[in-house]
Amino acid sequence: MLRRTRIALLATGAVALVTAATVTVRVLGEPAYSFAAAPRAGDPACARVSAQYPERLAGLDRADTDTKGAAVYGDGSIVVRCGFPSPRPTADPCTQVDGVDWVWRADERREGRQLLITYGREPAVEVQVAPDRAATDAVLVGLSGIVKPLERSGECLSLADTP
Repeated sequence: MLRRTRIALLATGAVALVTAATVTVRVLGEPAYSFAAAPRAGDPACARVSAQYPERLAGLDRADTDTKGAAVYGDGSIVVRCGFPSPRPTADPCTQVDGVDWVWRADERREGRQLLITYGREPAVEVQVAPDRAATDAVLVGLSGIVKPLERSGECLSLADTP
């Protein structure tokens, strides 16, 4: 009887150990990304936008993050954050995708990443893209419909349109 109890305890312990190891490997294998939220990430408009972030963007799967108003795709290849002030008038390049203006920001500190931010939308949405991992045009097409409902306060103009 004592031997059966001992075997049962060993079997139970082995099952518990295997289960704990499986859970640990699963949790460690799926990184959760944490970074600073945008200054206005708590804005109700950002809550509406972030609730619509897709599960896949530019062919990359969404990863877990606990950052409010944000989404991460493809092991950090794409980072989307809602809650920035709209950019001031700028000479930076601007493009319109599906009715949403996006400004390209040059920043050498981003290790080859492209930084784009909605222009004339409140609050603004910032996107960081590793162009070697995701097509920027696919990212903007995938996000423009989601951010389009944000309040529009301006639009990009070409230099020819300015006095």
